[in-house]
Amino acid sequence: MVTHCKPSKKVQKRLLEFFFVLEVTAHSAADLLQIHPNSAALFHHKIRLVIEYNLNLEAHTLFDGEIELDESYFGGMRKGKRGRGAGGKTAVFGLLKRNGKVYTAIVKDTKTDTLMPIISSKIKPDSIVYTDSYKSYNVLDVSDFKHFRINHSKEFAKDHNYINGIENFWSQAKRVLRKHNGVDKKNFHLFIKECEFRFNYGTPSNQFKVLRKWCGI
Repeated sequence: MVTHCKPSKKVQKRLLEFFFVLEVTAHSAADLLQIHPNSAALFHHKIRLVIEYNLNLEAHTLFDGEIELDESYFGGMRKGKRGRGAGGKTAVFGLLKRNGKVYTAIVKDTKTDTLMPIISSKIKPDSIVYTDSYKSYNVLDVSDFKHFRINHSKEFAKDHNYINGIENFWSQAKRVLRKHNGVDKKNFHLFIKECEFRFNYGTPSNQFKVLRKWCGI
């Protein structure tokens, strides 16, 4: 629940509409509602805290069936190498249950020893996992999972073997984050959970309904 906020309940509801239904930034929302930008920014921050809290409550739910695994890299101003090994970027590991939800975790690196504990704690044994040919996933060949991989240097999909779903999530997340013109690392975890929530809870109208309940507005 959002507490200790200066804006009235009516303004809070409007800020929530701008935040999710229209995807308006805090600065633009403040201008539209004629309130102080700091008030709108603080309210948006509290919304993201509520989202993170509730998604963490859901995190114990295990994925089963067919799950796509992948990592992506966000932020960073350093020129040069892109993708894996790129400097100054934040690594995020993602798991997507096909026809279901996505789960994200910020990771210090994308080594096997970092990714496997997340995989083992989030996916039921005997599930089918799909990855690209990244070496960190080699251990899945001798794990409790059925492992299929797609070699992106040759093809992007072959029958049921693809990771297009999780890659689509990365694209959506980067589109959402791009409008903020950079997110500092201190709060990045809140923004990636916002993207996770947007993906998992369907239409903006449903997101708005769920958030009103979570925020008590």
